[in-house]
Amino acid sequence: MLAVKTIAESGGGFFMSFGRIMLLAVGVLVLCGIGQRVLDRLRLTDRQALLFIGLIFVGGWIPSIPLGGGVSVNIGGALVPLGLCIYLMIRAGTAKERWRAVFASVLSAAAVLLLSMALPDEPETMPFDVNYLYGLVAGVIAYLLGRSRISAFIAGVMGVLLADCAQAAANAVRGVPVNLNLGGAGAMDAVVLSGLIAVMLGELVGTLAERVSGKAERHAQIVDGKQVLVSKERGRGK
Repeated sequence: MLAVKTIAESGGGFFMSFGRIMLLAVGVLVLCGIGQRVLDRLRLTDRQALLFIGLIFVGGWIPSIPLGGGVSVNIGGALVPLGLCIYLMIRAGTAKERWRAVFASVLSAAAVLLLSMALPDEPETMPFDVNYLYGLVAGVIAYLLGRSRISAFIAGVMGVLLADCAQAAANAVRGVPVNLNLGGAGAMDAVVLSGLIAVMLGELVGTLAERVSGKAERHAQIVDGKQVLVSKERGRGK
């Protein structure tokens, strides 16, 4: 049986550049004061957000740290995002939100793992970069299960990292040489994409829900007001 490649082994190509472009774009938005509401929901200040963005961007260019046994870890693609997730987990409002983040992370990782098994063993044969799919699937699942912005972001990032670890472990069990560069190459960009998609979906849906709820509330107030006026008029008639 052929080994299923980890996300890091799936290459990067244009997608890796796209991931860094997304980081730069988010950094510019933060500098311009745009997205403050999202940062507030994530319990991050502007400086903290820019610090993490810079560390991920620069850390991705630093050679991965070898841990032995065919395993290495990238600073920008794994260690910094992992540190950010731990920080957000600590800052989460309730224990329920933390457990929801853990649950969503596991299911997001399972979805990415199943997707990697369903795709060809040689991703180069695909007409598109499969890392787009990994990041997209992880981000959507993370949003649907995470609910809050913090839980969704954590699940999006951890889903990709956990899936890579699980795939490497599965390969080792089958006797396939382990070649895991956690957070390296295409995995870094999948991590960035999944986390951003999860948060953006949460913000988009949350904003739409608030607007719909606000309109419904204003409509209800108008209707109630008419009903009060009608009752008063009837009272005068008597």
